[in-house]
Amino acid sequence: MIDRSILSPQPLPTADLAQLLSELETEFSVPADFSPEVLAAAEQAVLDLGEPELDDTNIPFFTIDPLGATDLDQAMYLERVDTGYLVHYAIADVPAFVHLGSLLDEISRQRGQTYYLPQRKITLYPPLISEDRGSLLPEQVRRAFHWKIWLDHEGSLGKVELTRTKIRSRAQLDYEGAQAGFDAHDGDAQLKLLAEIGTSRLTQERLRGGASLNLPDQEIVPDGQGYKLVSRTPLPLEEFNAQISLVTGIGAARLMLGAGFGILRTMPAPDPKDQQAFREQTRLLGCPWPQDLSYGEFLHTLDLRDPRQLVIMHRAASLFRGADYQIINGQPESELIQAALAAPYAHTTAPLRRLIDRFVLLTCHLISTGAPIPDELHTALEQLPELMRASSTAANRVSKAAVDLLEAYTMQHRIGEEFEAIVLQASHDAPDKDPGNNKTKPGTLQLMTEPITGSFSGPGQPGTVVSVKLVLADPKKRKIHFEVVASN
Repeated sequence: MIDRSILSPQPLPTADLAQLLSELETEFSVPADFSPEVLAAAEQAVLDLGEPELDDTNIPFFTIDPLGATDLDQAMYLERVDTGYLVHYAIADVPAFVHLGSLLDEISRQRGQTYYLPQRKITLYPPLISEDRGSLLPEQVRRAFHWKIWLDHEGSLGKVELTRTKIRSRAQLDYEGAQAGFDAHDGDAQLKLLAEIGTSRLTQERLRGGASLNLPDQEIVPDGQGYKLVSRTPLPLEEFNAQISLVTGIGAARLMLGAGFGILRTMPAPDPKDQQAFREQTRLLGCPWPQDLSYGEFLHTLDLRDPRQLVIMHRAASLFRGADYQIINGQPESELIQAALAAPYAHTTAPLRRLIDRFVLLTCHLISTGAPIPDELHTALEQLPELMRASSTAANRVSKAAVDLLEAYTMQHRIGEEFEAIVLQASHDAPDKDPGNNKTKPGTLQLMTEPITGSFSGPGQPGTVVSVKLVLADPKKRKIHFEVVASN
């Protein structure tokens, strides 16, 4: 893991980092704090919360999330059964607090999702719900949707059941602590089962032709009085945990497709020309994609410690574009596939943090019980694609701006220094509307020893290691740029 600290304030010739971060909220129009009326509505929703008919507090659920997380959407308990496995997956019952047509419903539709900024988290729902009474905190009785998902010995999806109940999680694990214990063979039977089931689901994904893009993430995390940028590859237990969430979303999609009603997360298959170009790029980068391997199987063979193979994985990510939400409306199932998963799929496991999951859970439960679908739910589903597109664009823009800002802030005092870097994309001519006035578009690189990506000028082909000099790092403009001084 690459880990470079960025502390604030620092004696550097720039505006205060806290001020620059705060200004992002205004520049990108992030949601304001909840009004007194909304906070009061949350308090009333908690007071009005009813008891579900079912009680599953005897099941020893546990959660596994990033360290310090308080908005806990999911808890699980895993069993080995005669036919294979039984996954108990509890998802926070947000619809129990947020009723269709209520003020909380209206405000959450305006927000769309939780915004994660370095200086603070701007929650989708008031913290009383998202981080307290709606969160599946340990040793607290909480309302939840209880998914029961049967898998065979190879991890193939079988029967799926959904009920509304109450649970009590027994433990709150964090990824790094759980992974350390797992690696030390501390005997936690649930983590061993999670690894076993997760591995089998990854195999099923590759057999379907799906692909897990295991690219390093660039994250901003608190560090004492400031923040640090961290480039990290997801831990194995994170991947296995993600597979539990994904199989639940696949099960939810199957329920809704069977009923002919609902909303799915979709992605078109890569264009054949793009896929052929990708195959040629793998050959040029010295790691050709064998004809007898599926796309997902090939990606699973890549070693991201190799600069050329890291570039291949970055290129693979660009193949899958156009993720969207689609209402089920009589289309062939082939038009409703999430191509990276090679299966129909629905967002359903993060209702505290993402608007659409609340509606998917409510829809799936009504389908499971045979209850009629209310008109207001029909109307809401029609509005959700545009609401989610808008909120995702807004959240991604401010998140990228925060990373760009911190990159420039931490590197500004190192202008003139030289670094080793991997070229991700070469610089190239960008045609101008005026013929003969073409401009060179900068390339993109990633530093070898810092969690920094940036633009560069000069020669360098994808997958090559180059020596570069930092020539620009401007926190106010959120810009960072290098020049190639030597190719290795």
